[in-house]
Amino acid sequence: MKAAFLTAVRKIEIREVPPPAIARPDDVLLRVATVGVCGSDMHYYRNGRIGRQVIEFPWVVGHECAGTVAEVGPEVRNLRVGDRVAVDPLIACGRCDQCLGGREHTCRKQKFLGSPGQTPGAMSEFLVMPQRCCFPIPANVTFQQATLVEPFAIGLYAQRLAGCAAGPEKGDIQLFPNGGKSRMSPFSVAILGAGPIGLSVLAALKAAGQGEVHVTDVREYRLELARKFGATWTGDPHRPDVKSALTSMAVPGFDYVFECAGEQETLDQAVELLAPGGKLMIAGIPEGDRGCFSPDLMRRKELGFQNVRRQNGCTRDAIEMVAAGKVRIDAMVTHQFALAQAAEAFELVADYRDGVVKAMIEVSR
Repeated sequence: MKAAFLTAVRKIEIREVPPPAIARPDDVLLRVATVGVCGSDMHYYRNGRIGRQVIEFPWVVGHECAGTVAEVGPEVRNLRVGDRVAVDPLIACGRCDQCLGGREHTCRKQKFLGSPGQTPGAMSEFLVMPQRCCFPIPANVTFQQATLVEPFAIGLYAQRLAGCAAGPEKGDIQLFPNGGKSRMSPFSVAILGAGPIGLSVLAALKAAGQGEVHVTDVREYRLELARKFGATWTGDPHRPDVKSALTSMAVPGFDYVFECAGEQETLDQAVELLAPGGKLMIAGIPEGDRGCFSPDLMRRKELGFQNVRRQNGCTRDAIEMVAAGKVRIDAMVTHQFALAQAAEAFELVADYRDGVVKAMIEVSR
């Protein structure tokens, strides 16, 4: 089979390798249809690492994918050859304290598609995954939509983890755990970064009934897409008037800020924009090992911080929402490439050229 290997920083080669084989009774062999190029793939492509996860070249990356069942293991009961599936790229052990506590996304022995030292990625013609990672998709869901389910499920999990936009209607009083009253709902929300994850958070918030959502990004074409996804206000954070505009719209600040860019600059902006008692949802993945915050400002505002780690069981719900038309995320796909053009696709995304938001690799149909 053909697979796209990252052979050095900013270098991808298509190589012919033996196809994977079913090794465990609950394994499923998939013919990969589509693979999305993710921002985390870009960290590996540009730097060869994400924090302590360092690639040993050559390595196959890619984890956003969908495909068709080509073969099933003897203990597979819920899938048949020919079924079309979306893939949750996390392979959890199911036995550690995290898995048993309902936190498979922080499994201590997890393997994640395309992560160094864990399991090779999906940028290939065939892929083997456990049955529990493969979710059948309805006939009205395309392979591209099924691939977009992976980032959208992260946005859905982020929205649910925050707990915003899922409560009372406007004008209702909300109670803190100690019985004190908060200010009137709905919540005030900002998203910093309108890439695929920021747009996924936006789509999840709007589907949950959040009214106003403020979005910033340094690229106008992404802000235009955010407006199509339902953003009520957009702005370039590099403009000097943007902070004052945001502050004036959410006095004394935002209840929730979703940081979806993975940049120190946006982390700093988020802390400044949050209201006292507000919560920062960190969904972006930084390229560096460390970030920093102002402890004085954090303390004085008594801010809450919550990292967002993958989907945590939201894949099935994400598929159902896409199938029912509750979210429309197709517009994220701005470019399509064949597997043989993987190097071109990665270069495009790495340099943010030609208005790219999500590049999709069409492996097979």
